[in-house]
Amino acid sequence: MKIVTFAWVRTQTGEPEFDHTTEAQTVGELLTELISTRPNWAGLGERQAAIRCALDQTMAGPEASLKGVREVAFFPPVTGG
Repeated sequence: MKIVTFAWVRTQTGEPEFDHTTEAQTVGELLTELISTRPNWAGLGERQAAIRCALDQTMAGPEASLKGVREVAFFPPVTGG
């Protein structure tokens, strides 16, 4: 699957997008895996609860299944004004 990052997630990891193979079943498992296995992601552990996700451009929570997903995007909460 393709992993895409935005805003401070991209700044922190230095990885705008990359392909990733995983055995993770959910978004939460995937994020934990990335934080624990990719050195650039380690600093996100403290902010993990603040990171939002979209699966194939649809918002998803940490319990969402990754089955059949082609793209996972991680980004901070978005506010408008």
